[in-house]
Amino acid sequence: MSAHLSRRLRKGATSGAVVAAAVAALAASQAPEMIPPPTDNAGGDRAIGAGDTASPSGDGSATGNSPYYTELPPLNTPNKPGAPSANVPVITGPAQAGIPASVLAAYQRAEQSIRSTNPACNLPWQLLAGIGKVESGQARGGRVNADGTTLSPILGPVLNGVGFANISDTDGGAFDGDRTHDRAVGPMQFIPSTWATWGQDANNDGKKDPNNIYDAAQAAGLYLCANDRNLALKADLDRAILSYNRSTEYLNTVTSWFEYYRRGTHQIPDGTGVLPVDRSDGRTRHPGTTTPFTPAPTTPAPTPSGTGAPKPDPTKPDPTKPGPTKPPTKPTTPVKPPVTPPTKPPVPPVVPPAVKVARLAAVSTGSLTAPTETSFAKTPTVAALDAAGAPIAGVVVRFEITGTTDTRFPGGGTTANVTTGSAGLAAAPALRAGEKTGTFTVKATVVGRGIEATRFTATVTERQADALVRVGGDPLTATTGTTFAQSVQLKATLKGALAPGVLVTAVIADAEGTTASTDGPTFKDGTRTLALKADANGLVSLPAVLAGDKAGAYVLLLTAPGGATTEIKLTVESPTATPSPDATPEPTPSGTGSPEASPSPSA
Repeated sequence: MSAHLSRRLRKGATSGAVVAAAVAALAASQAPEMIPPPTDNAGGDRAIGAGDTASPSGDGSATGNSPYYTELPPLNTPNKPGAPSANVPVITGPAQAGIPASVLAAYQRAEQSIRSTNPACNLPWQLLAGIGKVESGQARGGRVNADGTTLSPILGPVLNGVGFANISDTDGGAFDGDRTHDRAVGPMQFIPSTWATWGQDANNDGKKDPNNIYDAAQAAGLYLCANDRNLALKADLDRAILSYNRSTEYLNTVTSWFEYYRRGTHQIPDGTGVLPVDRSDGRTRHPGTTTPFTPAPTTPAPTPSGTGAPKPDPTKPDPTKPGPTKPPTKPTTPVKPPVTPPTKPPVPPVVPPAVKVARLAAVSTGSLTAPTETSFAKTPTVAALDAAGAPIAGVVVRFEITGTTDTRFPGGGTTANVTTGSAGLAAAPALRAGEKTGTFTVKATVVGRGIEATRFTATVTERQADALVRVGGDPLTATTGTTFAQSVQLKATLKGALAPGVLVTAVIADAEGTTASTDGPTFKDGTRTLALKADANGLVSLPAVLAGDKAGAYVLLLTAPGGATTEIKLTVESPTATPSPDATPEPTPSGTGSPEASPSPSA
């Protein structure tokens, strides 16, 4: 039955009556859920003739609604493994149920890959096989090389609007060799614009090739699973098939092959698959036309004579009479059948671990905080997980610092790549805070996988001290116009430990230590406020202090973040007056108790 129905069709260019009858017969025997085409041929299945207008966009389908093979599977399908075989012959060898080795491997590998990343889709490889059968006859019977690439490109007709969709060129002829219009390409018949979105490199050769069965099968599986479809549901399955080619007849044909392959199949050597009948007479069939079926001429049977014996044909020799003797011919040398080299099994593509990652889960707990110029005690840590929540090893995770602080990874960089271990964990290198305080973000992403980043917020705080103590030294005293001779040095501590790097503010205040002084002592630069930083030993050394020109009492007030504060008194004295050496003493008045002068002796 299938041999009478096999032929290549453009969209709907078949007899509705013949297809409806064939589908009905098949549905009655093996596919109860198939959808027969409507009797009025509505919904896009009617033939596009000279007066019809083709869709300019291909209706958004993967193939642009290009032609496909309408051959239906045999009514007697192979059994499922273990099923009774009564009245159902088991088909072996290169027959309808056989799928070429590389093509079958590509379908099964695509199913395995997509089930690992999107198990909710429930993609069966038999659906890919059904589409591959209808679109290209399983890559022209498995005529592919060892890498899975077709021996010659598989191209659909030009989509120029004459009997087909009108799709202008989108790939510059890169895939279909046509710079004016697009054509469906490869064993799964993707139009270039669809391939640009869904194309895959499943065999890891660095190319996304629609003529490679591994790349095309992986892309077709992802395309069918789009829009969160669950292909275990009949409604989603139908929508997926119709998204490939928007035709009810196409849906029924693919579904019949899908059900057929679900009942059983087997592997056959590449290049030995059964090809659907296509242009076997060598004539070109133009889009928008149909080739009528012409029955072969037959010779009328001879009219029997009255005796029941046929009349002899005068043009044929009488078998009862001896004919001319032919000379014996030399025996011909038997021709050895061609030896088909064994097909090399394709090398399974290595699926990068990054492809399996569904999300990065934050593992670090608690706040990420550190004082300036110190290392953070904790670092951002993530777990690479697949869709089922299982950890994935070998994933490269990139950590990136963003923000206004000068926090850096070791070596001074703001990015670092870390590979997940066997537990799927990746921890960022140690973070080192700089001199700037504030908040910043560490972003974790999967290299080669466009999933949402995981972000960590971190903070750089000021260093703190809870005590400032003067180290030795005498009281600070100076006369006006001079410099305090005594040095000032303090030790900063936090909870009894040295507090290196803490910032200390020094202010010269009035005698009460409440407000900054407006006169009196100053620092060497003429200011009365100064910011200082403790050294590695927690020591803070003040520069020289000028006494100024106004005597009085002042306070040197020192504070640090964390509550440390101390006061040091400053005393400015006026200089002491010193008598001049040539000064004349004032005369002492008489009668005021001064001794009397002795009388002069007489001459």
